Amino acid sequence: MANHLANENSPYLLQHANNPVDWYPWGPEALARARAEGKPIFLSIGYAACHWCHVMAHESFEDQATADLLNQHFISIKVDREERPDLDSIYMAAVVTMTQQGGWPMSVFLTPDLKPFYGGTYFPPEPRHNLPAFREVLRSVQAAWQQERDQVVHVSEQILANIQNNSQLEFTQQNEIHPKILSEALTGLLSQYDWAYGGWGRAPKFPQPMMIELLLTHAADGNREALDAARHALDAMSRGGMYDVIGGGFHRYSTDSGWLVPHFEKMLYDNAQLAQVYLHATLQTGNPYYRSVTEETLDFMLREMRHPLGGFFASIDADSEGGEGAFYTWPPAEVTAVLSGPDDFRLFTESYGMPAEGNFDGRLIFQRSRQPEKTAANFGMDETAYLLQLKNLHTKLRIAREARSRPETDTKIILAWNALAVSAFAEAGRYFDRSDYLRAAQQCARFILSAMTGTKTLFRSWREGNAAIPAFLEDYAAFILALLTLYQADGDVTWYQTAVRLADEMIEKFQDPAGGFFDASALAGDLVYRPKDLQDNATPSGNSLATRSLLFLAALSGEELYQQTAENSLKAVQETLAQYPTAFGSWLQALDLALNPYRQVAIVWDAEAPAEKISALTAVAQKAYRPRCVYARSPLPLTSDYPELLQNRPALNKAPTAYVCQHFVCQLPVTDPEDLRRQLG
Repeated sequence: MANHLANENSPYLLQHANNPVDWYPWGPEALARARAEGKPIFLSIGYAACHWCHVMAHESFEDQATADLLNQHFISIKVDREERPDLDSIYMAAVVTMTQQGGWPMSVFLTPDLKPFYGGTYFPPEPRHNLPAFREVLRSVQAAWQQERDQVVHVSEQILANIQNNSQLEFTQQNEIHPKILSEALTGLLSQYDWAYGGWGRAPKFPQPMMIELLLTHAADGNREALDAARHALDAMSRGGMYDVIGGGFHRYSTDSGWLVPHFEKMLYDNAQLAQVYLHATLQTGNPYYRSVTEETLDFMLREMRHPLGGFFASIDADSEGGEGAFYTWPPAEVTAVLSGPDDFRLFTESYGMPAEGNFDGRLIFQRSRQPEKTAANFGMDETAYLLQLKNLHTKLRIAREARSRPETDTKIILAWNALAVSAFAEAGRYFDRSDYLRAAQQCARFILSAMTGTKTLFRSWREGNAAIPAFLEDYAAFILALLTLYQADGDVTWYQTAVRLADEMIEKFQDPAGGFFDASALAGDLVYRPKDLQDNATPSGNSLATRSLLFLAALSGEELYQQTAENSLKAVQETLAQYPTAFGSWLQALDLALNPYRQVAIVWDAEAPAEKISALTAVAQKAYRPRCVYARSPLPLTSDYPELLQNRPALNKAPTAYVCQHFVCQLPVTDPEDLRRQLG
């Protein structure tokens, strides 16, 4: 029996197009059939780079006997969680409620009116590890549906009521934002930090770029403990293992406490966020090693994750023909053969300490055994020269690795994740004077505006010329932030103007009068409720991104609606932030900005001003790391659609002139770069 996935856009769904299971995509056809036939829905949610999704597909969904059970008794629906985060949020909440844990593949059984009544994650083909066999699950669910349907429906209504109530628990309105919340959260983050291995929590260890970003912001205020923790985490993650020292870029997470053995898929959102946080660490510390990690990560994204039209692909799989991680790990003899020169081999082994028996199933995962500055000293080099030499050796190994069978790439383009990439490339272009990075950011933003934009809407996903699924809150909010970051980098006011338009659309489509924003617009349809996910996970939540984007935009535009909307969200959620700081990193960044308002820098000049004087003044504002500073610049005269920050600012004696302000109240204008530097501190 042919299933219904062959014409879908998602590579994950296309992976299942030849299964004997009669899969449907989520949509009217499948849902109408479930209602008409009175059958329960089996909903399977995963994503293309998910290892255990592949395992369950091979063991169960390619199995004819299992398919026969599904096809006879259920309406089977396959969903790509990356395309439909709203469905993933709703039904993951249900699975966690039922089982106290979640993950992918997510396996949920729904009534024909879409209410969940039973679920889990991976189910094996035979009972093992205290998990029932999948076919046993199917038979039990079918028997319950036939024999105890009233009880099943009752359970589904209880589960739905529970997850709906929990989704609103954190939103309790208060009159003001409390400074103690931020200090308590920061204290909690530092007290929970793992000084033995780096990061937070026990294995598996996940990167926490939002946490580190917050620490770097407070390190800029002189908080030494915050700086030490940030640097310790950055060093631990980038030693190798979770970080691909040969090809650049980060894997999803580490399966062990020491960051050695990763789960090998590479996600766009991880690499975009981590590149940006290593960039900020470079600016704050001047450490050339952090710059090398930043550039290697961005170069990997350009080389392996970029579509020719400028967008970035979603992910690269963990698996290849040799199994999970085979592409990234090394037989010791192969390393010896590639680095045949004795000096090269000695430098590499001194850097990575390679046991002859391997450190991962007889193969090698490269992880630095020393700090780079110490190894450099052993070879009589400064750290910059050492890193360059090591990069040459990495290139040799990367060329050899390219001969292997590559893992699959999920070639769909997700708007929110591409927005994170735009922000990272725009800032790297700005601060590193890398015109290629800035062009990458500009091209990606233009791609989104041309290929992923419809009439008063954005689209969530694009692949091979097809834009699909109306954008969600996180897509709008992340892209607004990206456009404003790009505006700071290149001064093109079109980015700012587009951000204003999209912010107004975002408020219109997603705002909840009771507080905060819904994740999906009212037009999403076929949802048992509109989710409002507040927790920051691997990516920032849509609500925290919306709050940050509106604070940023308010500092440029002076629009009180943006400021008030952002502050109202923070007032409603703030009590939760101090209790669970590691779950609300992006929210804490927003709270920090609300409590420590942006300094605003406006630079204007007469059209005839000398270019060198313009550059000298703008460089002071544009190149130093100031995490709570917004910046706008333009030649005069201006039109009304330029930021309010620039309006009514004359150029003194037609010279380039800077205004340093807070809440639009400005210090005396200056024309000398040193005077501007003193005002900024």
